[in-house]
Amino acid sequence: MRQKLEMREHEYLSPYASFSDNSKGRDRYEEPCDIRPIYQRDRDRILHSKSFRRLKHKTQVFLAPEGDHYRTRLTHTLEVTQNARTIARALRLNEDLTEAIALGHDLGHTPFGHAGERALNKICPDGFEHHKQSIRVVELLDNHGKGLNLTKEVRDGILNHQTKGIPSTLEGKIVRLSDKIAYINHDIDDAIRGHIITEDDIPPEYTKILGYSSTQRLNTLIHDIISNSENQEDIVMSPEVEKTMFEMRRYMFCSVYTNPVAKGEEQKAEEMVAYLFEYYTEHLELLPEEYLVMIENQGETAARVVCDYIAGMTDRFAVAKFKELTIPRSWSIY
Repeated sequence: MRQKLEMREHEYLSPYASFSDNSKGRDRYEEPCDIRPIYQRDRDRILHSKSFRRLKHKTQVFLAPEGDHYRTRLTHTLEVTQNARTIARALRLNEDLTEAIALGHDLGHTPFGHAGERALNKICPDGFEHHKQSIRVVELLDNHGKGLNLTKEVRDGILNHQTKGIPSTLEGKIVRLSDKIAYINHDIDDAIRGHIITEDDIPPEYTKILGYSSTQRLNTLIHDIISNSENQEDIVMSPEVEKTMFEMRRYMFCSVYTNPVAKGEEQKAEEMVAYLFEYYTEHLELLPEEYLVMIENQGETAARVVCDYIAGMTDRFAVAKFKELTIPRSWSIY
């Protein structure tokens, strides 16, 4: 079955696609699956990982929002994945590879979103960047310290999903743009729901080009990528739409991402993360056994391993640990 699917890729996909049977493979050899091509197998591993499940309780923009309709890091990931799959399918590129990269791109994100990332980057001697942490998750941390042993193409796409990254595959380039398309649009939607901005606050020079609603903007951006990338050995946008998208991104940084109403509690979150880092650095014996093994047997520094532990926490687990360490429990006799 796998071989039939691989042959079908060569019959249907674009010559610029990443073909499953041409993958550079994994760091540790494994017998191929008899049913699934290699990138589909990677997709499944990410989907079934603990790191992926924890994304449902990690902040996207709003810290612990009241209400069920705001995005979390998990719903952001799913929206990125859906945008990317739509583009990959339209361009006849490898949808399995695209989906695997998209599902895995934020596995290394901290609790409390970018506030947690800033805190760890300030206090960890080696710094902290979530895209590099995502690679540590899939190579080292998940699966009880064994990693997921993903293909080089998937890891390359995860590592290079940032604006400054340059993925080596077209599928990775799709995810890189789809990430921005997703968070610009859904963060506008959440900011409007949270009464941070209104649709009318968005500068008209942006809405005139991109559209007057989330649906219109998604439609414009996705269509623009497809129409400009079809039969091309690159993933590109028209100059006007690309320029406007990045101007909209700058507008969101000024109006939402640094807005004191939306981000007023972030200082507390940063201080909480910093406290947890300092406490566990001084009390390494309280780390789970699998983290202690990394220090004792694998040559990892205590600071990096503490960083790994905190980065893997969900928002509510970090809060619970902070309370456990700082708030005395009542003593009672029954």
